[in-house]
Amino acid sequence: MKIQVRDVPPRSVWALQQAGIHPLLAQLYAARGVRAADELDDGLARLLPPASLRGSLEAARLLADAIAADQRICVVADYDCDGATACAVALRGLKLLGAKHASYLVPDRIVDGYGLTAPIAERVKASGADVLVTVDNGIASIEGVARARELGMRVLVTDHHLPALAGSQVLLPEADVIVNPNQPGCTFESKAMAGVGVMFYVLLALRAELRARGAFDAASQPKLDTLLPLVALGTVADVVKLDANNRRLVAQGLKRIRAGHLPAGIAALFKAAGRQAAAATTFDFGFALGPRINAAGRLADMTLGIECLLTDDAGRADELAQLLDSINRERRSIESGMREQAQLAADAMIDADEEPPPAMAIFDPDFHEGVVGIVASRIKDKLHRPTFVFAASQAPGKAHELKGSGRSIPGFHLRDALDLVAKRHPGVLLRFGGHAMAAGCTIAEESFEVFEQALQQVAHEWLDAATLTRRLDTDGPLAPEYRRADLVDTLHREVWGQGFAAPTFSEEVEVVSQRLVGDKHLSLKLKHQGQPVDGIWFGHTEALPARVTLAFRLDADEWQGVRRVRFLVEGAELPAPRR
Repeated sequence: MKIQVRDVPPRSVWALQQAGIHPLLAQLYAARGVRAADELDDGLARLLPPASLRGSLEAARLLADAIAADQRICVVADYDCDGATACAVALRGLKLLGAKHASYLVPDRIVDGYGLTAPIAERVKASGADVLVTVDNGIASIEGVARARELGMRVLVTDHHLPALAGSQVLLPEADVIVNPNQPGCTFESKAMAGVGVMFYVLLALRAELRARGAFDAASQPKLDTLLPLVALGTVADVVKLDANNRRLVAQGLKRIRAGHLPAGIAALFKAAGRQAAAATTFDFGFALGPRINAAGRLADMTLGIECLLTDDAGRADELAQLLDSINRERRSIESGMREQAQLAADAMIDADEEPPPAMAIFDPDFHEGVVGIVASRIKDKLHRPTFVFAASQAPGKAHELKGSGRSIPGFHLRDALDLVAKRHPGVLLRFGGHAMAAGCTIAEESFEVFEQALQQVAHEWLDAATLTRRLDTDGPLAPEYRRADLVDTLHREVWGQGFAAPTFSEEVEVVSQRLVGDKHLSLKLKHQGQPVDGIWFGHTEALPARVTLAFRLDADEWQGVRRVRFLVEGAELPAPRR
């Protein structure tokens, strides 16, 4: 691992400090590209205007017409946290804006696969729907959209994924309206908006359309800001880049949650996770609430997650949150076993004297398809290689197929890599899609070796030694006057996440003592600039030298009523092992 210190433009630091920003925050913000204090304004008025999102005005008219005609609207969701929150935002928002007949359908990960398919369109039609709305999916559902329209439904696609390609040609479904910042011709500045954010924007446009039609005025219009806690949760959980617009959405959601203005389901999830909603952070979204909702889609039925987010009954919300917590514990157990098997398979691919191959593809007949994405992420993190993990499909009649989920490293666009594999080896990829850092695909079991070799060939061509070296960007040394519990709280309240990384500091420290905790974590007594501080390195068991450069985040724990700062170690620059 190579620890790097972020560049900090002094002019930006000075400008932020002159605007009254705390010196430490000014340094951190400047290192993340913030140049002026107004960029930190998280007011709703600073959100990008809905009219600048291609298709939003047409979507508003379609939905306004449907509401006026008292038509039935069915939302087709996705089975992850972004899809679940987007579905809840859609249904709650449509109800607020006057829709009397709004329902939803969420595909089964195993039986239906991803996205709007023709059979799903038929089920939606059978439910009596006049209008079909996709959330967090649909941009690649060419056949499903065609079938829905053939059945007489109007179709609104709201999505944020990249469209399908045929060669160099972009393929779009023939929906009545498409709202997606990543569709051709869309000039919306925030290309990183999550699916839940796209749906929220559609509702903002719909409210403006209904206001223009005289349904209400500015004073009496429904308040859509009640949906922002859901928008914030889905945005962070989907690990999209937290650009300025996304940070505003998340900040607004956090403010409402901390003030106690949150749906019963989110409150219940905080309780089930043992976290405090009054001190909510982006960490809670990404590592406590999000995984519990995702677990339903991975191992059970995402209806459980969506119902938890939709209910206003606190008792029912608690019941569902506890059930989701139980499913998540089962997910962790399955993941632990799969991760061990996957690591053994990865180790078998690496000779003792050599680096790992530039990309990894791992399959085991006993793997569970609902957890392959998490395991791929863990292996990617450990080896710093683009990684796909496959499981045998459990769908009826699909036992010969493998479903894979991939996670990537900076510099390797996973969806584009799959596209190149598909062009070089026609027929190997039965289906694929995704983003730069995460993607999924389906292959025939007999094609696994061809896929593995093809993926490694692309990685050989695209990745050099520098890209394959794990780098950890940090904010450099921590001034000792900032090693305070109140400043830890200040940092935790800020909006951090993908593309706007949480503060990580780095410098040489003295290791006074070290011991293993639970056989898998390294507990440390350190001296930081001559002063004692505790540290812990989760998931690390190898002893450290007496002096070492550590990368660490700040945390505060409480012992006998006293809050103390501790270092959460993220990495270390260690001497290369002898061969």
